[in-house]
Amino acid sequence: MDKPFKIAILGAGRWGNHLIRNFLEHPQTEVVAVVDPNPSRREAMKNRYNLSELVQLTDDWQGVLARPEVELAAIATPASTHYNIIKYALTQKCHVLAEKPLTLDAEECLELCHLAESQQRQLVVDHTYLFHPVVQRGKEALSSGAIGELRYGYATRTHLGPVRQDVDALWDLAIHDLAIFNHWLGETPVEVDATADTWLQPDLPDVVWVKLLYPSGFKATIHLCWLNPDKQRRLAVVGSQGTLIFDELSADPLIVQQGQFEIQGSNFTPVGMNREVLATPPGEPLKEVCDRFLQCVRHNQPSPHSSGWVAADLVRTLQQIQAKINS
Repeated sequence: MDKPFKIAILGAGRWGNHLIRNFLEHPQTEVVAVVDPNPSRREAMKNRYNLSELVQLTDDWQGVLARPEVELAAIATPASTHYNIIKYALTQKCHVLAEKPLTLDAEECLELCHLAESQQRQLVVDHTYLFHPVVQRGKEALSSGAIGELRYGYATRTHLGPVRQDVDALWDLAIHDLAIFNHWLGETPVEVDATADTWLQPDLPDVVWVKLLYPSGFKATIHLCWLNPDKQRRLAVVGSQGTLIFDELSADPLIVQQGQFEIQGSNFTPVGMNREVLATPPGEPLKEVCDRFLQCVRHNQPSPHSSGWVAADLVRTLQQIQAKINS
């Protein structure tokens, strides 16, 4: 077996904690540093995972990334910090796994992609849903024509928190459903529209409604809110012969609700009504993200699903949606 990669994890918050757990458990990585500005959070990680004294716990991210033995950096810091940290990591010849969004500006994303190429390093973005077994199975179902000709889609992502202070509900939540729609369709939107409302924090909308138009004519709407106790994680694609539904909170998370109309004169009669549960293999999506990242590094080849280039397209669409909200 090849020697484990030495990895530093920057950010020990809610998502950084999951990255620490996964990379500690992975046989191909050795966690050598955990970076976070909060000393109590660093201490909590040390105690939770019984970290060795050899694991550096610090708030000095530049010092850690400058260590010559650090080969990989997993970055789960606030989105506003990503550009500077990722750029520095790449200049230090680190392969990078970054939490979404890659940055808050598409031009910065593209700059980082070009830098990664020039440094011959991999830049992978943790768009976790693209590695979800349900999303992968859904892609197969659509490709096989399970619901006929695709017509439109809709998604709802609501809950009572967590309320972020670095980005609004759009930047926190929309990227998940946008990434799934793009992946399933194999397209990126050509037109967007959006409206939003704010109650909790000035200039950080709590609820957003998004409209997307794709080159094929497919239309999608997305409802996002972190101020709604009716928790939903549901996305659907409607076709000429049925609807594919991904309901993350359901015991059967992926189903095809079949049905269409039989036309007799001026009457429309529903026919072929059937509910089919699509079996999906078990697995933690983030574990798959980490494993695929290491494969990209091992072979020095970009991720086909979640490269920096894919992330840049998503950020560009988010900026277009933001412009509609601000107009």
